[in-house]
Amino acid sequence: MASEPATTTPHQSPRPWQIWAIAAAIALVVGGGAAWGTTAIVSAVTPDAVCNAQRVADRVLPTVVTLDVTGASGSGNGTGEVIRDSGYILTNSHVIAMTASGITVTFSNGQTAPATLVGRDTRNDIAVVKTEADTALPVIDTGDRHALAVGQPVVALGAPLGLSSSVTAGIVSALGRNVPVPVDDTRSTVLAGAIQTDAAINPGNSGGPLVDCAGHMIGVNTAIATVPGETGASGGSVGIGFAVPVDLAMRIADEIIAHGSISYPSLGAQVTPVPPAAAKAWGIPHGLFVQAVTGAAATAGLQAGDVIVSIDGRAMDSIDALNLVLITKTVGDDIEITYLRDGDQRTATATLTAAPAG
Repeated sequence: MASEPATTTPHQSPRPWQIWAIAAAIALVVGGGAAWGTTAIVSAVTPDAVCNAQRVADRVLPTVVTLDVTGASGSGNGTGEVIRDSGYILTNSHVIAMTASGITVTFSNGQTAPATLVGRDTRNDIAVVKTEADTALPVIDTGDRHALAVGQPVVALGAPLGLSSSVTAGIVSALGRNVPVPVDDTRSTVLAGAIQTDAAINPGNSGGPLVDCAGHMIGVNTAIATVPGETGASGGSVGIGFAVPVDLAMRIADEIIAHGSISYPSLGAQVTPVPPAAAKAWGIPHGLFVQAVTGAAATAGLQAGDVIVSIDGRAMDSIDALNLVLITKTVGDDIEITYLRDGDQRTATATLTAAPAG
């Protein structure tokens, strides 16, 4: 497909959910701020810290598509990647949020085809669409998120501002970012364990792949930081972008393809943060006071009045901390709970059950 004119403006593409940053400050301030990972930011790229972007592009672009979406609220574009040769395409949920009239897929060779929505996961901003394929489509290779290192070179591919088959290069700037992003006008979610990169990501890149130098997808480009100014926020890359890790994205995609929807895991515990004074009196730094239990928590032996101190080694110092654990789990996963009862520390293993519908 021929590239669109350079005069294409950001509002013609659905914006990746923006995260407001203050100049060079690290802290994010949307939704009360982000719980940053401990990995440091790398501020410079060494001469050998680059991929052969041409080689990567030759390998990966045939698997990358532009998604043109139309709906009652307007039209826009995003990016996706073929994950099954029968026509299943992975993208962001917010890319297809406006769809009502339809989705059109444009391949790197310029061919177009209609697509339908298979399902979406608003909590992790992942969606799957399907196009009918007469022949097997080229499929993107997936990499190992756990093998990533800060400073590692990466490449982002997509359709920024509607400019299909665009390629940018950079590095992994940080790992393990927990980034608050809007779901809609009234709700927000958290990109759990997101990959931070300085590869240029702009509106329209949403849903596209972040790949390593071998062309293996390591993440799904989802959000960018923007800098507020006198005339509003910048609409383009400021060198801080975030990608959903590939293992999480593919697990969600597989469930969507199999069932058409996502079953969210539930602990079955109604909790509230322990006030600092009470925590000090109990000799703990933090905790979640259990008000009531059902489902997985009850089966594991927890009772009202218990205080959950940690889950899988993660400190439970807020409701957000519990939600972050659940976001990265699936129904049937086991979690280890450390809790207090009558002053005694205990542990229990809970098998997560499906959250009630709605």
